[in-house]
Amino acid sequence: MPLEEPSWWYGAGGERMTRLLGPASRIFAHFATRRLTQRTPYRSRLPVICVGNFTAGGTGKTPLTIHIAQLLAKAGEHPAILTRGYGGKRAGPYWLDDISELAEDVGDEPLLLARAAPTMVAHNRRAGAIAIETAGRGITVIVMDDGLQNPSLAKDLTLAVVDAARGLGNGEVIPAGPLRAPLDVQLGLTDAIVLNTPPNAADAAEGSGPAPPALLLEALRRDFPGPVIAASAEAATEAGALTGAPLVAFAGIANPARFFALLERLGGRIAAHLVFKDHHAYSESDAERLLALAVTHGATLVTTEKDHVRLVGYGGARERLAKAAIPLPIRLAFSEQDAHRLSELVTTAALTGGYRRGLR
Repeated sequence: MPLEEPSWWYGAGGERMTRLLGPASRIFAHFATRRLTQRTPYRSRLPVICVGNFTAGGTGKTPLTIHIAQLLAKAGEHPAILTRGYGGKRAGPYWLDDISELAEDVGDEPLLLARAAPTMVAHNRRAGAIAIETAGRGITVIVMDDGLQNPSLAKDLTLAVVDAARGLGNGEVIPAGPLRAPLDVQLGLTDAIVLNTPPNAADAAEGSGPAPPALLLEALRRDFPGPVIAASAEAATEAGALTGAPLVAFAGIANPARFFALLERLGGRIAAHLVFKDHHAYSESDAERLLALAVTHGATLVTTEKDHVRLVGYGGARERLAKAAIPLPIRLAFSEQDAHRLSELVTTAALTGGYRRGLR
């Protein structure tokens, strides 16, 4: 559920709003808890590895989902990614076999996920899992994107991604805070936590904001009984063309500051930046504005992969913008120890999960 996130969710000054929204938050928490705990999920015959997060907004779920699919493929598995396809018109179940489809039809994230593994778009995750099982494509494991709060499908391994720069905010449930359900309930559904440290983590932790990443990592490892794995976001390709260049950067994602900080860390000089709402559907006038801004500043246009796929296939100014803008892919990096720990969790779940592994 995309939201315009209030700044006080993650900083000081929100005490009054937290009190005012407390009753609504308690109602939301009650129904979220009932939904998560009072439903019998469908047990797929295939192992299900789920990637989710505790809070509204972006934490790095898509890069982790892609990373896990790649891990599984290297281990000899044949993964399929199951995603809701937020923002797309297709309810599914629908195999996304053509990555040149329009984002408005299938959603932006599925177009990125489909580059890593066969991808099933399904608003109904149970129906999507059944469609994967019965497709005859030799799939051996399902990677469920953004599914921690979805109780319809049983999981063999659930990984929750936490943004190290913002942490868990004020610890309150929507709308008084960023949590999608009470934290204790969500922790009870989680097998491991991946703490994703973005480039702006040090800056975001200054002052009265969230705890610095090192302290958050220490606290999670102390209080959470399962594994806590540290990751860091980095550019997935060489970014030499951005070094020292004036840039016009634009992003319509949940946490655009993280993207802009990465550009600056890579040596880019941001002459201007534009922020759009998460999953923004770019118009011709948006594209014309950005193209003109690049001319004004004599700058290179740069954006996220997720924004870039929302420009492709429409023609006109949007197509010109897609050709002019450099998409910067993001990946997660791990220490050798944490990379081994994550790989072990994922491959073990793939080998032991599901209820009919003999049908492989």
